[in-house]
Amino acid sequence: MEHFIKTFADYAWGLPLVVLLIGGGVYLLILSKFLPFRYFGHALEILRGKYDDPNDPGQISHFKALTTALSSTIGMGNVAGVAVAISVGGPGAMFWMWVSAIVGMSTKFFTSTLAIMYRGKDSTGTLQGGPMYFIVEGLGASWKPLAIMFSLFGMLGALPVVNVNQLTQAINDIVLLPNDVEVGLKSNLILAVVLVLLTSIIIAGGLRRISTATSKLVPFMVLLYFGLVLIILISNYDLVPKYFVLIFTDAFSANFYNGDAFMGGVLGALILLGIRRGAFSNEAGIGTAPMAHGAAKTDEPVREGLIAMLGPAIDTLVVCTLTALAILVTGVWETTSNNGVSLTAAAFNKVMPNYGSYLLMVCVLIFSVSSLFSYAYYGSKCMSFLFGDRKKHYYNFIYIGSIVIAATSPFSAMLNLIDGVFALMAIPTMLATLILAPKVVLEMKAYFIKIKEN
Repeated sequence: MEHFIKTFADYAWGLPLVVLLIGGGVYLLILSKFLPFRYFGHALEILRGKYDDPNDPGQISHFKALTTALSSTIGMGNVAGVAVAISVGGPGAMFWMWVSAIVGMSTKFFTSTLAIMYRGKDSTGTLQGGPMYFIVEGLGASWKPLAIMFSLFGMLGALPVVNVNQLTQAINDIVLLPNDVEVGLKSNLILAVVLVLLTSIIIAGGLRRISTATSKLVPFMVLLYFGLVLIILISNYDLVPKYFVLIFTDAFSANFYNGDAFMGGVLGALILLGIRRGAFSNEAGIGTAPMAHGAAKTDEPVREGLIAMLGPAIDTLVVCTLTALAILVTGVWETTSNNGVSLTAAAFNKVMPNYGSYLLMVCVLIFSVSSLFSYAYYGSKCMSFLFGDRKKHYYNFIYIGSIVIAATSPFSAMLNLIDGVFALMAIPTMLATLILAPKVVLEMKAYFIKIKEN
């Protein structure tokens, strides 16, 4: 089964998908004439609530929409995903994750603007946004099979299998094993039950409870993680410039790549690895974030697009870079065979012996738990689109069941499963976005003219 899942993920992440994600993102960047980037300051003003209007249509504020989206993207992709990228591809993998993020900022601007432009109504008449809605509302009913494809794979892609798997591994490696507690199926099942209870309490309250929880957790977890990694970097300040430069030079030499070749070359394989891990981290073009941003209280689509654009910058350019530098400057990527969250824990423990890994454990716990909340919302939204709002609660049973499976399964199988499903979610999301992009450009021009006049 593990071999089958790996084959499926590798096939899904072939050259056509890379062209669609990165090539499509570059096309969107050029089409917009880099305009969203020039209004970065304006995006921050929107985030601070300057333009909030409680009477606007939608369910949650701009800030809560961003933190709900970030709570899913700032998770194991930033801790375990970066560690996987470096352990397989070396320092150069981080460069291609940056490329993925910069291109992804443009992609997220377009997809989340569309999520507001073409909101649809669910079976209860509530306004909803997301790829499945902007496909049907923007392209017409004849394109509904594409929306169904996104929703079906979205239900699978939202399963929290990587987060739960790595949280279980972190608790085992950092807390239980060092204290001579026997680790096995029994301990993993106990952890799964605790996570099931915690997740059930939050997701039962719907989007408002989820967004309230994440709006409190996300800023705290980013600041805590930033502070801890800063301690590691200050302790090894003399090595930071060396490894920062190595990220750039190794990106084109692939001297440290030790995985399978791609189309006969290791450089192509390194680029693919970085883009794949970048997509897993910031989810730009996958279609998850537009489901959160589509629920924002606003009647200005471009504003929500600008808010969404901040996501990959925070997630990949800041948080993933911090993880990468912590792993590189401590040297654990060359001195240990650890992978995933255990490699990051080794970096923390080297600078902060005895307590460093426990502090990382706190971050991992918050990262994972906040992701559990937002992914449950994404999956139930896909279920609602397919089978009606009254039946969306059935997804919670599938979701909770997957927590138990993830806690007792191999990491590589869980990571490859989500990788492959994310690839299949990206196809309908990117195709619809590229077709509707000219309409976003018109909306964008009108909005920025209005801003200048005011």
